[in-house]
Amino acid sequence: MSIKTKILQSTKPFSDDISKLKAAICECDCVIIGAGAGLSTAAGYVYSGERFEKYFSDFRKKYGFTDMYSGGFYPYDTPEEFWAYWSRYIHINRYEDIPNSVYSDLLALVCDKDYFVITTNVDHCFQRAGFDKKRTFYTQGDYGLFQCSLPCHNKTYDNFDIIEKMYAEQKDMRVPSELLPRCPVCGRPMTTNLRADDKFVEDEGWHNAAERYSNFVRTREGQKVLFLELGVGFNTPGIIKYPFWQMTAKNENATYACVNFGQAYVPSEIRARSIIIDGDIKQVLEKLK
Repeated sequence: MSIKTKILQSTKPFSDDISKLKAAICECDCVIIGAGAGLSTAAGYVYSGERFEKYFSDFRKKYGFTDMYSGGFYPYDTPEEFWAYWSRYIHINRYEDIPNSVYSDLLALVCDKDYFVITTNVDHCFQRAGFDKKRTFYTQGDYGLFQCSLPCHNKTYDNFDIIEKMYAEQKDMRVPSELLPRCPVCGRPMTTNLRADDKFVEDEGWHNAAERYSNFVRTREGQKVLFLELGVGFNTPGIIKYPFWQMTAKNENATYACVNFGQAYVPSEIRARSIIIDGDIKQVLEKLK
């Protein structure tokens, strides 16, 4: 199926398709969940406005940026300032409790099904909410991991202890110099394990998860598969969106479902086997319950 085909957008109120999606979840043999940033936004991970002001008003006043995303790219003068920002950012977006029940509501819908999750999100919410670690694939990394900034080797390191220490001990938007993370192999600065460039480390865990996902997809070919896409936009459509469209087209028993506020689309070729809901994911999951 060509991705240049005619793309249709949902124009109906999302309530019209709730019952169809509920039936699809009940009747399918397995569910493959594809999750993007919109799912975590629905879970309360908003990077601007009131939440940004609550945690980063001091950074806004000093540096001028107005959202967390921009703050992550700011060229801080010192590593102490860089890690003051990032330790606070990681603490609230990775280690504090998930703001609402979106992820646990989703788990309740699929926990008795044969499921797998592929996500571009890096906040680790699926496992934190109780999803099986061996049924999740985080393609773009994890806020909770460090890697060598070079990198000199393909290994990642849990960062909970050092992040929490930097968060607790930072002062005047700086962390103590002795807390700056260093690679245990080469001594260079550590960085976050996030796919921003070709230095991203795909460690053993990443490759194992990729293989489990590939095997899951392969061994369910021809089954009644529900491809459930939640909050996936067009920043990296080649990871989830386009493959979901293509796999649905190849499997006549498959159903494609897309829930996304303002971005619910489907190719015309698979429209008859699709459920597209233009609505708030949190509200949709509550109605599905």
